[in-house]
Amino acid sequence: MVIRMKHTKGKRNRVRSHHALKAVRFSVCSHCKKPVISHQICKNCGYYGTRKVIDVLARLDKKERKQKEKELHQHETESANKGETLNAEELSHK
Repeated sequence: MVIRMKHTKGKRNRVRSHHALKAVRFSVCSHCKKPVISHQICKNCGYYGTRKVIDVLARLDKKERKQKEKELHQHETESANKGETLNAEELSHK
């Protein structure tokens, strides 16, 4: 039979010091400028970096799709009004 060792308060506290939760760090989506977790697909627009990975609008029902299209259209008009240069990919979406 194994004799159980007694753990001191210091040992217990040293073990527990690594159990704290860490704050989630967000980066900004390159397409829609919304906060997104690093190395994850943006749930708002479906882009990963500069590539469109999933079609977000195809997974929504009719009411949500219209609302999402309206938001994306507003985003595109705002970026055009700011005088930002548009690349070929953004021009093809219009």
